[in-house]
Amino acid sequence: MSKVLVVEDDPVVQAALVHALTDLGHVVQAVGTAVAALREAGTSELDLVILDLGLPDLDGVAALRMLRGVSNVPVIVATARGAENSVVSTLNAGADDYIVKPFSSEHLAARINALLRRTGGSAAAASEVVVLGELSVDLAQRVATLGDCALALSRREFDLLAYLAQRPGRVISRRELIQAVWGHPYVGDDKTIDVHASWLRRKLGETAAHPRYLHTVRGVGFKLAAPE
Repeated sequence: MSKVLVVEDDPVVQAALVHALTDLGHVVQAVGTAVAALREAGTSELDLVILDLGLPDLDGVAALRMLRGVSNVPVIVATARGAENSVVSTLNAGADDYIVKPFSSEHLAARINALLRRTGGSAAAASEVVVLGELSVDLAQRVATLGDCALALSRREFDLLAYLAQRPGRVISRRELIQAVWGHPYVGDDKTIDVHASWLRRKLGETAAHPRYLHTVRGVGFKLAAPE
């Protein structure tokens, strides 16, 4: 049983989400403003936040950035904004997943279960440390270092790095990554992977044009390998 905070100002949508999540066995608290959400995140033990972007007191993306300043709780953004620039800016701000309204309770449940599986113990069950050149990935402690420097990775960046690191030199398709790391079906040209790969490259100190560890295989996917 997980404790979920719903941040939604529309009373009808809020009530529907609370009802659906309660039926799924979660303990649910609901608020209608960004200020209230930040207060709850700073004082309560939460397992998950479902965040609308169209809040009355503060834009949801700004609220998400502030939330990330006080908590590392997993966040699913649930919004009517389906444009690519909205998805990219929201993921940049620290969202773990993005779902566009309207959606079914079954779809939401699948996203929640996948996210909680990834953040609630799948990596903790692993005990090995993967070493590729100067890059070290501790799967149990969820810590990655490059040389003597610890990498400041988001949860999803680490998940992506860990999945690739456990399969060194192998080209991993976009379909496999979106299913294994994001936990939902691949439906085509998903920019989510490109965004996170770009952030990860930046933190590894490389670029797509001059990769050292993270390589793009055009039309297929990505691979992680030690520099030659």
